[in-house]
Amino acid sequence: MAFNFRTVSGNCPNFSAPVLHGEKPLSIAFATDLLGGDGRPDSSKVRKENVINAPGGFAGLPGAEQWKSKMESPWREVAWTEDRRETLMKSISSYKPGCEDLSEARVLLVGPVGAGKSSFISSVQSVFTGRFTNRAMVGSSSTSFTKKVELQLFNIRGRSPEQPTALVLCDVMGLGDGETTGLTLHDTLAIIKGHAPEGHKFSPEQPVRSETVGYVKKPSLKDKVHCVVFVVDASKVSSYTKGLGTTFQQLREHISDLGVHQVALLTHVDQVCQETARDITQVYNSRIVQQTMTKAGALLGMSTSYIVPVKNYSSELDVDENTDILLLSAVDHILQYVDLHFQDCAATYPKLSL
Repeated sequence: MAFNFRTVSGNCPNFSAPVLHGEKPLSIAFATDLLGGDGRPDSSKVRKENVINAPGGFAGLPGAEQWKSKMESPWREVAWTEDRRETLMKSISSYKPGCEDLSEARVLLVGPVGAGKSSFISSVQSVFTGRFTNRAMVGSSSTSFTKKVELQLFNIRGRSPEQPTALVLCDVMGLGDGETTGLTLHDTLAIIKGHAPEGHKFSPEQPVRSETVGYVKKPSLKDKVHCVVFVVDASKVSSYTKGLGTTFQQLREHISDLGVHQVALLTHVDQVCQETARDITQVYNSRIVQQTMTKAGALLGMSTSYIVPVKNYSSELDVDENTDILLLSAVDHILQYVDLHFQDCAATYPKLSL
């Protein structure tokens, strides 16, 4: 297949010529035919059926739409500096629960298979070790390793193994669409209430009950979950089933009744926005990411102020300063709501020491 490229006068932004499906050379005769009279990409001339998206889909948008997605000013402010990274690392490393009776803050990550729960845990640990660490046994995006059924607790280590932080991230199998597949509503609540022991193997056919081996009959505050983090994949938000959305919102209602605060991570943001994939510091300048976050909020029944975007490490061997800042900012966001939970507990149980 041969293409001819004409010269267009005036200033023209650089953009990749589209790749055509199969043998369709006549559908777009010239790459420059995609331009409008002002020399800029014209979305009305780009046929979506003829454009192959880059890996991850980039939200199914052709090049002209990607070009339009960058906003002039960020919708959230972030300092992308080494000083900010160091400040966040020191804050998280030195974090102590806002309750003297506890030495650790327990956070549960909840989401469908492949959303990036295990990847987030490994990525956060990688920030502190300075190199990629696949601590939570992450699989591929299409075949999540966390089809494992046991409850695992990961104490995030500081810059050395001898300096663990007070943050414990709880990893468990992915949510199902109901009570017959994946982690059920009943068992999720059992974890949050502190009844399910570490290492317990979950099964929809065998829900956690008082007869369960290792069942914690009278859980203390240290056994319970202090914040729940919902994890959703930005590249799949529009394709998640209604059943999963129902599960999310039912869970949120029950968790709220328990007085536990909830936030959310929007993972794989680099797979929905080409500009963000090239430069992660553009994440808050991306209209696509902002719109995807709005969809995630509707799916969860949650205000977008509780949701933060992240890019997990996957194929990298070394860490990146800006990716670290985004990950650490997410952890800092989570810990703010952990502390709110401890403040609520102190108001309810005056004997607790803050």
